[in-house]
Amino acid sequence: MPQGSTCTRRQFLSRAAGAAALAAPYALTSRALGAAAAKPASDRIAVGVIGFHNIGRSHLNAALRMKQFELAGACDVDKHILAGALKTAAARQKAKVPAYGDYRKMLDDKAIDAIIVATPDHWHALMSIHACQAGKDVYCQKPLSLTLREGRRMVDAARRYGRVFQTGTQHRSKDHTRRACELVRSGRIGKLHTIRTGIAGVNWPPPPVPDSEPPAHLDYNMWLGPAPLRPYNAKRCHYNFRFFWDYSGGQMTNFGQHANDLAQWGNGTELTGPVAAEGSAQYEPHGWYEVPMKSEATLTYANGVKLICKTGGPGGAEFEGTKGKILCGYSVLKADPPELAAQPLDSSDVQLYRSREHHADWAECIKTRKRPICDVEIGHRSCSVCLLANVAILLGRKVRWDPDKEQILGDPDAERLLDKPYRAPWNA
Repeated sequence: MPQGSTCTRRQFLSRAAGAAALAAPYALTSRALGAAAAKPASDRIAVGVIGFHNIGRSHLNAALRMKQFELAGACDVDKHILAGALKTAAARQKAKVPAYGDYRKMLDDKAIDAIIVATPDHWHALMSIHACQAGKDVYCQKPLSLTLREGRRMVDAARRYGRVFQTGTQHRSKDHTRRACELVRSGRIGKLHTIRTGIAGVNWPPPPVPDSEPPAHLDYNMWLGPAPLRPYNAKRCHYNFRFFWDYSGGQMTNFGQHANDLAQWGNGTELTGPVAAEGSAQYEPHGWYEVPMKSEATLTYANGVKLICKTGGPGGAEFEGTKGKILCGYSVLKADPPELAAQPLDSSDVQLYRSREHHADWAECIKTRKRPICDVEIGHRSCSVCLLANVAILLGRKVRWDPDKEQILGDPDAERLLDKPYRAPWNA
């Protein structure tokens, strides 16, 4: 078993209990404040991308293929991964792309208009906040944040600095998704009472390996950033980070933000959240990774709707009402009875935000300065559903939530799980 690689539920709760006292005070610094006033966007938006492993490659391709963008900066702490991204860029873009190992140096480039953050989850908040402070618009990959308090700080930074901030829940930009949510919100399935969403099982690859020195091509200290200092282990890094609490919320936040974002949209609660959460989980018996192997959570809304999110549940969101069901899958819309899906919508029905493509919507909003289809507040609220589910699962009891004040009610232990301290010298 890798040294320092496992954490029991009890150990997690013990570590988190001191978070509020140990966390550095949050303050928006004056770093790069001179660049915080938006300069007019040119015909092509100069964009910098941070992180190119896995989903980062999709963002790289979007920046290279779309006429609205020009790739103006590339940053990764792994030199091998960065080299691959630069090779792709050189083959498809005439202009040479500056390369960085430290994202802060890229933020200092005033020629860059916008930043795409596609790093491990524990970096999302700081990079996004610093980008806002530097006057850059932001596209941040889901899950939006590692903790609920981070998410609120991201919203505050975007608002304070007037930034256009898109959350990477791209399924919102699909026509069938919007139509499914419009049908539900227009009452075509009667009174909505239950939403079911699904998350994938853990795909951490056994067997475990011992701790080792980090490879020379990886700046491991920078990869850790604000996370606790721990020995390098190949099965905790890169894709596998998502199965350890220091860096992620497991599959509940990984897949859950996609599915629960659709649930929030169809329920008409994208700017608020549930009032209670409860759940249970099964863990890997050998402790090879920390997050639940399987989990199930039930979240209750003030309108009486129950959201049930569990391992192996439906892909996307299934809405059940008094007159039928609608499944809003990631690539399909199905209804029971089937004719519900074919019903036309007219001007008296709910009309939701129409986006033709997620990156294109962001680009258009950068130029118009309007809020995009998954603005940071919406992304924060969808991520909060997942994070609250994890709090209830970790504690093994029901927690009550005030979505207006964003506070846990009557449970100090649960309240302390809403944030984590940053490792010095990192702060927002």
